[in-house]
Amino acid sequence: MAKTMNVSLVAADREVWSGKATVVNASTVEGEIGILADHTPVLSVLAAGQIDVRTEDDGHWVAATNGGFVSVANNEVRLLCEHAEISYESNFDEAKRKLDEKLAESGEA
Repeated sequence: MAKTMNVSLVAADREVWSGKATVVNASTVEGEIGILADHTPVLSVLAAGQIDVRTEDDGHWVAATNGGFVSVANNEVRLLCEHAEISYESNFDEAKRKLDEKLAESGEA
């Protein structure tokens, strides 16, 4: 069984998801980052784009974000974004559409 880490995706208005995961992939302003359990500590700026998470039960989801921060320390990954929308069907286009609609409603598009 793969090692896991605690992961939370938090938007300004809510906790979008939290749980245990085996892999987190995200886009930062410096490039792509892949995070596994026991990763070295990192603090980086997230680029607008996709976050991809593999959960401990072999689940998979993706989220669309408009940027934010990622913090990795003590086997915990925190993804902090102003806006984030998730798709449990692992469909980034669907998550991006939801994010665009939310931004348009708030006048931030």
